[in-house]
Amino acid sequence: MAREPAFVLRYLAEVEELAEEALAGRRQIVDLDLKRNQNREALRALQKDSDPSDKAMVCFGNMFIQLPKSKTKEMIQKDQEHLDEEINQLRKELRVKVNRLFEAQGKPELKGFNLNSMTHEEMRVINQILEGRN
Repeated sequence: MAREPAFVLRYLAEVEELAEEALAGRRQIVDLDLKRNQNREALRALQKDSDPSDKAMVCFGNMFIQLPKSKTKEMIQKDQEHLDEEINQLRKELRVKVNRLFEAQGKPELKGFNLNSMTHEEMRVINQILEGRN
């Protein structure tokens, strides 16, 4: 009852392709998270800057441009929001990719992998309940 070599080869190629997709998605999340952290550092540096001038030097590619600090903060905050949305979307896609990989390997679906973080409203309600018990 040996499997045909062509079938085994197709199976291994499919599993390898699914694994590559999952790893590529994970790498993309890490890269975007790195950029998000750099933006967070930049926002913090702008907040702490005690320079009385209202301008900041901003690097676009290989070029520096002097922009008003308020405009710079606004641009970075918009970029942060965009990065957050993109990272969340990639995380959702990664869950699907990992589940497909596990399915192809014949493994059971990961338990707890599809959990979502609690919203601020949910946390507020839980804290109210916990404070009421004390």
